[in-house]
Amino acid sequence: MSLLQSVQEKSKSNAAEVVKWRRYLHANPELSYKEFNTAKFIAQTLRDAGLNPIEGIAGTGLIVMIEGKNPFKKTVALRADMDALPITEANTVEYKSKNTGVMHACGHDVHTSSLLGTAKILNSLKDKFEGTVKLIFQPGEEKNPGGASYMIKEGVLENPRPASIIGQHVMPLLPVGKIGFREGMYMASSDEIYLTVIGKGGHASTPELMIDPVVIASHIIIAVQQIISRNASPKQPTVLSFGKISAEGATNIIPNEVNIAGTFRALNEVWRKEALIKIKKMAEGIAESMGGRCEVDISHGYPYLENNPELTQRIRKAAEEYVGKENVVDIDLTLGSEDFAYYSHVIPASFYRLGTRNEAKGITSYVHTPTFDIDEDALAIGPGLMAWMALKELGN
Repeated sequence: MSLLQSVQEKSKSNAAEVVKWRRYLHANPELSYKEFNTAKFIAQTLRDAGLNPIEGIAGTGLIVMIEGKNPFKKTVALRADMDALPITEANTVEYKSKNTGVMHACGHDVHTSSLLGTAKILNSLKDKFEGTVKLIFQPGEEKNPGGASYMIKEGVLENPRPASIIGQHVMPLLPVGKIGFREGMYMASSDEIYLTVIGKGGHASTPELMIDPVVIASHIIIAVQQIISRNASPKQPTVLSFGKISAEGATNIIPNEVNIAGTFRALNEVWRKEALIKIKKMAEGIAESMGGRCEVDISHGYPYLENNPELTQRIRKAAEEYVGKENVVDIDLTLGSEDFAYYSHVIPASFYRLGTRNEAKGITSYVHTPTFDIDEDALAIGPGLMAWMALKELGN
């Protein structure tokens, strides 16, 4: 049996166990930077497989090394995130979240269980390959500034330094069995914008006695969109969206302040910096010109994510070997964001997509929704696929 066939067989035979791990994680989700029980579960599962994880990195993060023959020859890193979202699950499955208001609605339970499966496969083959695979289980992907930034600061990309890093993410737009790749620029930067518009409230019947922050906020929201339409190049994908407006008034009460929250996304770091300065100046200027003021708080998030072309070409070829060329597809760039981007600014990185959709089973919901779920047949593919990519990257 070839090494490829061995990996494929082990991935299939381990699938039931990986599904069990995934269902446990799905039923017991934890929010960003609070993944205490999740980290304990990961560590114990790795120890049960005969591995020795290093715990407590960036709080709840952990890593584990799987060393083959000649371990210092080359190192490759594989990463999974493990935090959940503040969403109340609406699915009626047996593994439904037990933590009200918290849900694995972005597939991090899939990423973690899949990487645990990858660890088991690689550990069983460590006498068959040369080099080292560093597995990274990362907290806080869903919350600024991103757990990846903390992991990097605490040295996760050193001692040994990986030659490359690979990340896997579920994709509910791709049918199960399909794998998606994109070379070069792939995902956007993401910054959170919080505006507090301050005026002078009062009775709705006496506008002459007030400085209406609701009207000021309305002007700001409309005006700053012109920064995108009139300042950004039409060739430069950019999105500015405000998803929350809070004005604690009533039909006849004008409040003293209005709070606005949104995000700014871009695929160019120079333009990102310029645009955020323009948003701040315009919001402050409009408020001042109308007699009020605007406090601008920008929470800087993840940078853009760029898939190293050469690395992506190599792991795409590995995927074609693993699932067949007909099951490997191109994917378009997205204005979504991912803190895996931090890794891509330090070492060659590639972030690919694992198809999880199955219309026949009614599994079609997108990520970050209360009804998100996956076709668990993907868990017979994901662990072995990552293992094979790592082995190919090590030159085996």
